[in-house]
Amino acid sequence: MTRARERLTERQHARLRAALRAGDPDGEVGAAILGKELLRDVYAAASHLEARARLDALYDHAAWAEVRELTRLAKTVKAWEAEISSYHVTGISTGPVEAQNLVAEKLRRIGHEMRNLESYRLRLLLHSGVEWEASSTARIRGRHPRLAAQSR
Repeated sequence: MTRARERLTERQHARLRAALRAGDPDGEVGAAILGKELLRDVYAAASHLEARARLDALYDHAAWAEVRELTRLAKTVKAWEAEISSYHVTGISTGPVEAQNLVAEKLRRIGHEMRNLESYRLRLLLHSGVEWEASSTARIRGRHPRLAAQSR
């Protein structure tokens, strides 16, 4: 149900339809899946006007379906409509920034042992995929550990 409809194989599509027929007598889950796809369609729109029409289709679907979670989604999307529409005007998304914020928040939660800001900053950089320009460590000269163990 979380996979995009275009990424489903025919077999997966058939299994989903069968599962919805068997386990969704009121059609609420099916309506929620359709709502998810309608929201995805908003971001796939080629123009601002097309996105506006797709938003209206999402709102209409949520009102028609009368599913509490879908109504809540439509209300949230309506509250963020200006920001969603700006994506189609500028072509810029805050997705990468939001992803980085999630990494920072996760590190903040698990990083109670970090006592200073510099340690926290370095850990953030490490977990953010920053390419480090570090010289390779010097090779320790001496006997190979396996050979040292055999000579005893």
